Amino acid sequence: MPAVLAGTALLLTAACTSGDGDVPGGRRTGTPAGAGASARATASAPPAKGSVQVLRTVAEGLKTPWGLAALPGGGLLVSSRDEGTITRVDDKTGRKTELGTVSGVSPAGEGGLLGIALSPDFASDHMIYAYFTSASDNRIVRVLYDERKPAGEQLGAPDTVFKGIPKGFVHNGGRITFGPDGMLYAGTGESGREGLAQDRTSLGGKILRMTPEGEPAPGNPFPRSPVYSYGHRNVQGLAFDDRQRLFASEFGQDTWDELNAVAPGGNYGWPRAEGRSSDAALRNPLAQWRTDDASPSGIAYVDGVIWMAGLKGSRLWRVPLNGTSASAAPQAFLTGAYGRLRTVVPAGGDKVWLVTSNTDGRGSPAKGDDRVLEARVR
Repeated sequence: MPAVLAGTALLLTAACTSGDGDVPGGRRTGTPAGAGASARATASAPPAKGSVQVLRTVAEGLKTPWGLAALPGGGLLVSSRDEGTITRVDDKTGRKTELGTVSGVSPAGEGGLLGIALSPDFASDHMIYAYFTSASDNRIVRVLYDERKPAGEQLGAPDTVFKGIPKGFVHNGGRITFGPDGMLYAGTGESGREGLAQDRTSLGGKILRMTPEGEPAPGNPFPRSPVYSYGHRNVQGLAFDDRQRLFASEFGQDTWDELNAVAPGGNYGWPRAEGRSSDAALRNPLAQWRTDDASPSGIAYVDGVIWMAGLKGSRLWRVPLNGTSASAAPQAFLTGAYGRLRTVVPAGGDKVWLVTSNTDGRGSPAKGDDRVLEARVR
């Protein structure tokens, strides 16, 4: 099946799905440049073809891992969707230490403890931000991490930063990240209620931008609103490039999954359109995939390339960029080798951390699942 790349005439075979696999940057002020800024060609665009080499299994035996955050002094924090816990993984030995349980998590379906991110001031405040499904909504909290306390008791009581994001059995979004501007970005889902995505007064089917305290960020496109972009179905991947431009991955329904270059105030179409359309009011994806090849979750930016984890597609996609367009056809790696891939995070240099998602109820767990992998990507 062909897929369309914005700014190119290339074709590829690729994917989407109806659900989850069926379905810190430095401090700056003001609004980020955003992917809506005019695309500027990089001095040397990445090659059309790349490579992936899995170097080692860092840890295994993880239950429903979802989010991952790399600690500045070494070590990885991994959230468990269904258990509501955060575990520290020694990235050298693989040793796992449970920090504790985030209270208030109410896992069901695709909901639970999802994305995590470190405070931009983590070195001094030791705060972990977490996006989770509660009994009434999806919300973002911050918890104090005190490693001086015994294992299992190292997380403080959650301080709610933001609440009221619609919840559902499916389409809860869940990825959070701090941008180069120091603001907190969150990808949300429309919770299975399509109309919420086009309703700018709803928090569902959006990318939100807020201060670390949960207030609408200065310079947002809509007055006194945390909404940064809308018309999304289920955003589970967020990443900034080296020019502060935001990219996001999104689940489609029956036809197209998407990778989008995100512009402030942009309407990304759902449910008026799925994938590319001729409607000038809607923003087209920079790449799209047919069913069974993607079901995208986490994304990461490394050296001019977006790396996108596929759930149902069980593969890692490489999308080389020229500004905010894809410069060549996406290339698939690791197809079927490790099952469903949930999260991809830069690990420094030309390496990334990968998190598998085979114990989430939609995969076929193998011995050792789920696991964190270290890979070299080019």
